[in-house]
Amino acid sequence: MADALAVMLRNRLSELERLSRVVASFGESHHLPEKVLYAVTLALDEIVTNIISYGYDDQADHQISLRLSLQAGELTAEVEDDGKPFNPLEAPEPDLKASIEERQVGGLGIHLIRNMMDRVEYRRFQGKNLLVMKKKVSL
Repeated sequence: MADALAVMLRNRLSELERLSRVVASFGESHHLPEKVLYAVTLALDEIVTNIISYGYDDQADHQISLRLSLQAGELTAEVEDDGKPFNPLEAPEPDLKASIEERQVGGLGIHLIRNMMDRVEYRRFQGKNLLVMKKKVSL
């Protein structure tokens, strides 16, 4: 049983279904708790959707790299893309007290990621974005 998995996704929304299956399979093979799997799947779905929807100025094919690893009771999910520079950690927190009509569009997904994961780190290097999300796992 591999403790790490790497998958290349295309920048197409149709890849989200495959992403979900890959994460579910990794979780099943490592007996991850459902709560952990739910949080990681939701966070990955959100970030990959944002990359596909907003990361590119062209319609060309781009690769989005996903790496999952489990080590010392911590699940790490790394997402790397060659889209426009975007650090989700610098995005403003949404106003959760505002009514739906008054609320700014966007930002809720990033808010979810920040709150569902134990640690989130962003780096830009060699023309690529790298988002590293970590979730503690108690088996």
